[in-house]
Amino acid sequence: MHVNFLKPALRSVLRAFAGVVCASVLAIFFVQVALAQASPPQPPESSEPTEAPKAENASLTMFEHPASWPFWISGQANIIYQTHGSFPARYSGPNSFSNRYEWAISSLETLYTAWAPTKRTELLFNLEETTGGGLSDAVGLAGFTDLDVVRNPELGPKPYVARVELHHIFPLSSKTTEGERGPLDILTELPQRRVEVRAGKFSMVDFFDQNDPGSDSHYQFMNWTIDNNGAYDYAADTRGYTYGIEVEYQDRAWALRFAETVMPKVANGLDQQWNLRRARAENIELELRPKLLRNRSTRVRLLSYVNHANMGVYRTAIDNFLAGKTPVPEITAHPLQTTIKYGFGANVQQDITSSLRAFARFGWNEGQHESFAYTEVDQTVEVGGDLRGNAWKRKNDKAGVAFVSNAISKVHQEYLALGGRGFLLGDGALNYGRENILEAYYNAHVWKGLFAGPDVQHIANPGYNRDRGPVLVPGLRVHLEF
Repeated sequence: MHVNFLKPALRSVLRAFAGVVCASVLAIFFVQVALAQASPPQPPESSEPTEAPKAENASLTMFEHPASWPFWISGQANIIYQTHGSFPARYSGPNSFSNRYEWAISSLETLYTAWAPTKRTELLFNLEETTGGGLSDAVGLAGFTDLDVVRNPELGPKPYVARVELHHIFPLSSKTTEGERGPLDILTELPQRRVEVRAGKFSMVDFFDQNDPGSDSHYQFMNWTIDNNGAYDYAADTRGYTYGIEVEYQDRAWALRFAETVMPKVANGLDQQWNLRRARAENIELELRPKLLRNRSTRVRLLSYVNHANMGVYRTAIDNFLAGKTPVPEITAHPLQTTIKYGFGANVQQDITSSLRAFARFGWNEGQHESFAYTEVDQTVEVGGDLRGNAWKRKNDKAGVAFVSNAISKVHQEYLALGGRGFLLGDGALNYGRENILEAYYNAHVWKGLFAGPDVQHIANPGYNRDRGPVLVPGLRVHLEF
């Protein structure tokens, strides 16, 4: 590690999230003063409780967030350092993962606010800022190593609105279950049967493809295709957010959710297409909660999505190149058009003991149309698990390991082999092999809302190329929850 370069980078990161700390402390102080004389609400009528999922490390924060408050205000800062040494590569292209030594620091800061005017309605507003960057400017890998990195370095470090969301619950039963208050949901008394409606700006993976052991880069894995289903090309701008409406039905043993959202105008673009006749996305997911093991939670989620957008077709791009119309295959060299891309996913998690959890994902999309919003994966298989530190008397520590194998379609392979480029990949040639990634982490609870720990990722065939790699990427994460 080059210490002389690391010191100014760390100072920049610390300055970036210092504002979040100060804003959170001041806001919490003023809320406490405003509510000091308010009497707590009357407890709800007794009802038969049912099982409810608990938010990850919801109570381990720098400041208390009393359940009696109709407000929520908090902040977080997630700082990730990653590096890698040189590795063998027969050739490199414009979108290659660098085969020379490099290091990078990313930082993601979020200010969460929420207000619940009634026990069935809440309003969410989140601000975010990203600083630093990722290895190789976040190109060259389908399963990139840091989920917090914004894929467009030209955006720069400036605050932006992440979520503006209205959430309302329509009760369908008198029985209730207790919800866990957290930054994205502060309603705690939930009808056992209910319809929930959310509208505004949000991330699709706030609701779809969720997986308790493997969906959170703040506490768990860091790789894009381990925290999310790589073949799920979900509607999002370059920062990972979209606008739309999400509706879900919740029952004791199952749930069904549907979302209609907007798509970006171009692949990995920031601007959204508001004409729904030209671009939109439909997503549907069925969640089942069978009792496979006694007193152990099981979740099975079955996902399908359809994207309508201005997407190129790999075969057309190849044919245009072979006909001499373009110097290399160019997936974006086409008139304005609306094409359709669809895919499916399966997501399973199982509590094995009170400390041990396992999970698995499978994803597939048709692979004929341009990878557009998330990453360049057409098929993925993933298995993993995590272990809480009860056995070594560190109940708030956690260790995890996961393996994912990503693939692309035949025509997608041909496109890259002929020198084509996607928004992430393009070595100039391709000796195809599945991109296989093994990741392990340890997350230690240091004090209150402070966590830190190492992470390591081994990547074989980076960018699906047998002529490059393998590469080992060690890292270190520091997370603060206010």
